[in-house]
Amino acid sequence: MGPSRFDLSSTYPVTSAQVDTYHRDGHILLRNLASHEEVAHFRPLIVDLVDEIARTRDLWVRLDDSRKLFRQVINVWRMGEAIKELIFAKRFARVAAQLMGVKGVRLYHDRALIKDPGGTATPWHKDHYSWPLATHNTTKFWLALSDISLDMGAMVFATGTHRGAHFPELPISLGSEEMLARMLDTYKVPTMSYIMRAGVVTFHSGDVLHSALENTSPHRRELVAIMYYADGTLVLEPNNEHRKADLKEFLPGLMPSDTAATEMNPLLFESP
Repeated sequence: MGPSRFDLSSTYPVTSAQVDTYHRDGHILLRNLASHEEVAHFRPLIVDLVDEIARTRDLWVRLDDSRKLFRQVINVWRMGEAIKELIFAKRFARVAAQLMGVKGVRLYHDRALIKDPGGTATPWHKDHYSWPLATHNTTKFWLALSDISLDMGAMVFATGTHRGAHFPELPISLGSEEMLARMLDTYKVPTMSYIMRAGVVTFHSGDVLHSALENTSPHRRELVAIMYYADGTLVLEPNNEHRKADLKEFLPGLMPSDTAATEMNPLLFESP
């Protein structure tokens, strides 16, 4: 399949107020970053790919007691030029750079995520716990491929926790969920959930605590996520098994203190 008819390099107007909101809260919702027509084109490419792979492979991400969270396929950009066009969209990468306040951003990896009916709630966690990246300039982009109501497993963000020193980075587990939920209650941290129409996106800092609700609806929650980080970032010395695994998988061949840039981490946007 050749390139689509869409201009994914077009500029989306980001305001200074939106940048301030992202830095204050650690998360933001943006409307109309992707059009209904674009989502209608790319959604079946991604969803059909997940369903096809699921027929021959177990894609479930599970909790430590084997409860199922969601199904995922990592780095779908490597599975076809048609999907790569969406993941490499300069429009999205430019917004990531503007929100973080950096000159350029690289791709860490992407994930196609489907939370089926009955999918368990995702515990509180910080993404940066697993990322061997020596920077706080990381962000994750979520694109709703279909309408997502609260009962479909909507994301929940703990506002401002990217700036708080109280909350440790921990692996996703039932134990960490209990501890972090108790801390959020103790410190009276406000939380935010978003109802997302298809094409609506959120960005959240890799350092902000977030979770996802259980999918109690009869519908699948369909998302694609893209992780960006500032160009010029160095590789962090892995201090846990998750970062060791990520270093091997997403920054192959690199060592601590190397510049985090391989053929798997292309520069997706750089300001003039």
